[in-house]
Amino acid sequence: MSAGVKKSPLAPDAFPALPPVAGVRLAAVEAGVKYRGRDDLMLAVVGEGATVAGVLTRSATAGAPVLWCRRQLQAEHRPCALLVNAGNANTFTGEPGARHVRQTCEAVGAALGCRPEQVLAASTGVIGELLPVAPIVGAVPQLAESLAADSSAWARAAAAILTTDTFAKGATAQAAIAGQTVTVNGFAKGSGMIEPNMATMLAFLFTDAAIARPALQSILADANERSFNAISVDGDTSTSDTCLLFATGRAADAPAASADLDDFRRALQAVMTDLAVQVVRDGEGATKLITVEVCGGEDDRAAMRIAKSVANSPLVKTAIAGADANWGRIVMAVGHAGQRVDPARLKIAIGGVPVTDHGRRIDDFDEAPLNRHLGGDEILIEVDVGVASGRARVWTCDLTRGYIDINADYRS
Repeated sequence: MSAGVKKSPLAPDAFPALPPVAGVRLAAVEAGVKYRGRDDLMLAVVGEGATVAGVLTRSATAGAPVLWCRRQLQAEHRPCALLVNAGNANTFTGEPGARHVRQTCEAVGAALGCRPEQVLAASTGVIGELLPVAPIVGAVPQLAESLAADSSAWARAAAAILTTDTFAKGATAQAAIAGQTVTVNGFAKGSGMIEPNMATMLAFLFTDAAIARPALQSILADANERSFNAISVDGDTSTSDTCLLFATGRAADAPAASADLDDFRRALQAVMTDLAVQVVRDGEGATKLITVEVCGGEDDRAAMRIAKSVANSPLVKTAIAGADANWGRIVMAVGHAGQRVDPARLKIAIGGVPVTDHGRRIDDFDEAPLNRHLGGDEILIEVDVGVASGRARVWTCDLTRGYIDINADYRS
């Protein structure tokens, strides 16, 4: 976050106190990648024997760090560390971009005594500019010397990865695996270029549980569908989207059966959903958090497409920004989704107030309670398309002049 940037009105009161996770140490430093007067480079180190899972952008113009992570995940290298910079995406930078990722990971490997392939990397910021390697490599020894595990280290690491964000985003939860308590911590960044086609711009999760990589990957991918893949700010998928989950294995033995992981699944889902909603709360120019719930879809996938159509509609989002109960725009967006809808059974409610039924507006419809609801900062839209039992929930935000102002001047 740049100095002087006004915090989102939807921001939480404070960054949560994230407890230590056995085997995880973090550090942050001002490397001068783009910003001045703030940290912009973060290192997280996980102990020997850790596992890692990840979901990465499906963009056809993915950045060099994404391609690097994809190769290391596919090769199933044991992770050693994660290096993240803010201010430069290292995307669309050709062969030099790939070489720069390796150079930074080599520097981390040399400082920690591990192979470069054991270092994951992520970058976020301006597209098309070469990564300034020298200040990053030069800052690695300082990062390695200042690693810590306390809550202040987590808060500083979370703040170091921000770009247009107005607040750092963190969450934590605990779970039981075969009677042993484990912790899940996570932090994320994201504010614009958000309709993930896998994750959010950047999200990093850490647990002291012992979970084999295939199970870890399956659990992460499943939780991702109902969290980071269920949010939108502006309908744009980033070239840098990266979500990684590290398991150090320091707190609990590997589970004997899949059922032993049920509580871990719950805790991970809670952390990821919390972070995903915080990303929407920090949507560029946002003044309202919007929840869109769809039921009655042909299946869950169809319901999700309908929910995303409503959430991504500029007409819906601007109407809500103006506290205008123009429910006809929701009808438009539902029909635009290209999924089966029974117009005669279509029901829409806003803030719990029914608006339509039996394919038309409810008789004696009173907009006053809707206007009161739309005047608040948390908006609920419920849609029943009357076809089958598919369900989905999506979080988005309103579209204001603030979004235009931020993006018109982004590179400056």
